[in-house]
Amino acid sequence: MSSRVYDFALAAASGVLLALSFPKFGHPSLAWVALAPLLVALTPPARLSSRDRSLRRALLLGLFTGIIYFTGTLYWITLVMAVYGGLQQWVAVLVNAALIAYLALFPAVFAIVMRRLVLAYGPRALAAAPAVWVATELGRTHVFTGFPWVLLGYSQTTVLPVAQFASIFGVYGVSMLVASVSAALAMVMADGAPEGPPRVRARPERSDVGRPFRAATAIRFAPIVIVLVVLAGIAAWGARRASAAAWTREGEAIRVGLIQGNIDQAVKRNESHANAIFQGYISKTREALQRGAEFVIWPESSTPFMFGEDVDASSQIRMLARQAQVPILVGSDQVERGPGASFKYYNSAFLVRADGTSGTAYRKMHLVPFGEYVPLKRLLFFAAPLVEAVSDFSAGEEAVLLPVGNHMVSTAICYEVVYPDLVRQFVVGGSEMLTTITNDAWFGATSAPYQHFEQASMRAIEEGRYLVRSANTGVSGIVDPYGRVLERTDIFQAAVLVGEARFLRTSTYYSRHGDVIAYASTVVTALLLLIAVGNRFRR
Repeated sequence: MSSRVYDFALAAASGVLLALSFPKFGHPSLAWVALAPLLVALTPPARLSSRDRSLRRALLLGLFTGIIYFTGTLYWITLVMAVYGGLQQWVAVLVNAALIAYLALFPAVFAIVMRRLVLAYGPRALAAAPAVWVATELGRTHVFTGFPWVLLGYSQTTVLPVAQFASIFGVYGVSMLVASVSAALAMVMADGAPEGPPRVRARPERSDVGRPFRAATAIRFAPIVIVLVVLAGIAAWGARRASAAAWTREGEAIRVGLIQGNIDQAVKRNESHANAIFQGYISKTREALQRGAEFVIWPESSTPFMFGEDVDASSQIRMLARQAQVPILVGSDQVERGPGASFKYYNSAFLVRADGTSGTAYRKMHLVPFGEYVPLKRLLFFAAPLVEAVSDFSAGEEAVLLPVGNHMVSTAICYEVVYPDLVRQFVVGGSEMLTTITNDAWFGATSAPYQHFEQASMRAIEEGRYLVRSANTGVSGIVDPYGRVLERTDIFQAAVLVGEARFLRTSTYYSRHGDVIAYASTVVTALLLLIAVGNRFRR
C-alpha cells in the first residue's frame, strides 16, 4: 500500500470513529481513540518525499476526516430541508454538502497546524494536539455565528465520572481530555518518536542485558501511561463528585411539569388543526397541574397563534395560570411592529406569572441558519424555495431572565442551548434554573433529537444547575447538576412529565471563569506556530 493511500485510510478511520462517537448509532468509548489515526497520518517518517510531507497533503487529510465526521453526524439536515424546506432532494443534498464542507475546514485547519508543528518539533509536537483541536472547536463555535454541534467533549455527556470535568473547564475541557488519549497513542505509534537506546559498554555485564531496550520502551510508552494516570485521577474525582451529589440537597425544590404535544410539523402548519392543538396543550397542562406541577413548561413555538395577538387564546392560558396559581412558560412567535408597515418577527418564550399577568419574554438570540433565516441569500440563489419557506426571524439582543415566584430562571430556545457561553451568561446574570424549549419535529426519527438532548445535558454539569427541557416531539427531560437524567420521554409520543427540580445559587469554576481553557489553547497554538514559522525563516 502506498503512503498516500495509507494516510487517507487513516484519515477515513478518524472520520468514522468521530461520527460513531455520538448517538444514536455510536458509543462514547470510540471518541478516545478517534483522532489517533489522523495524527499518525500527520506524522510522516523522514524518509518520505517532500510532497508526502507537504501542508497540502495535511489539508486534504483533515478535510477527508471532517467530511466523514460531519456527514455521519449531520446527515439529517438533508431531510429537514427536503421535507420542510421545500427543496428538491438533490438541492437539499447540495446545501447540506456545502455546510459539511465548511465545517470540515476546521479539522483541516487542525491537520495543517499539526503537520507544521510536527515538521518543526518532531513527533513530540503531538502533545500539542489536544490544545490545537480545542482551538479549532472554539473557532467552530464563533466563526460566522458558529455551529458547535457534536464537539468532541459532548461524546462523554453520559460518562458521568469524566463529564464532571466540565464543571471546571466546560465541554472544551472534556474535548481536551478526550483528545489527549489519541495524542498519546499517536506518539507511541508514530515513526521516529523515541530516541535511540542509551549507549552501552562494549562488554555489558549479564545484569545489563536488555536494560537499554527496557529503558527505550519505558520512554516510548511514557506519554500514554501519564495520560491514563491523569485520566484515572480525574475519573475517580468525578465519580466521587457525582456520587456525593451535594447540590441535589440544596436550594428550594419545585415540581416541574413538561408538556410534550407531539405535533407533526405538517399538522402544526395547518390552520384547521390550530384549535385542536391548542386545546391539547390546555388539557395536558391541566393533567400536569393535577399531578402536582408547580411550574409548567410548553415547547418552542407550541402555540398555533402569536401569544398576545390572539386575545381569546392568550386569555385562556392566563386564566389557567391564575386559577392554579402556577406560572406557565409558553413558546410562541412574537411580532414587533415598527414605524409605518415595518415589523420584526421573533422566536420567543413568554412567562405567564401565577397571577395570570405577563412576567417577561425572552427572544431567541442564536437563530438557526436555514431554519429561521437564510445566510448569504444572494449566493444561495439555487435554494430559492428554502428562502421562501423559512421565516425571516430577527435575533434577540438580551439574555433576559424570567421570574418564577421569588426566583429567576432562564430559557434557551432550540439549538442555542449548545452554545456554552450563552447559557453561562444566564447563570452569571442570576439564573437559578436552566430551562430549554425546542421543537425537534424538524429532525424526524434521526440521530438529531438524541444528540440535541445530550448536548443540552452538558450545560447542567457546566453551570451546576438543574436543566429542564420541554420538546414538542421529544426528548423532554429533567437533568440534575451532575448530568444525571432524572426523567425523560421517548421521541414521537404525547407526554406529560412531572418531576422535581431545584433552584440553585451555587457556582462552578466554569460558571465563574468561562472558557479559559479554550482561549488558553488558542494562545498556546498561536505561540507554537509563531515559533515554528520563525525558526523556519531563520534557517
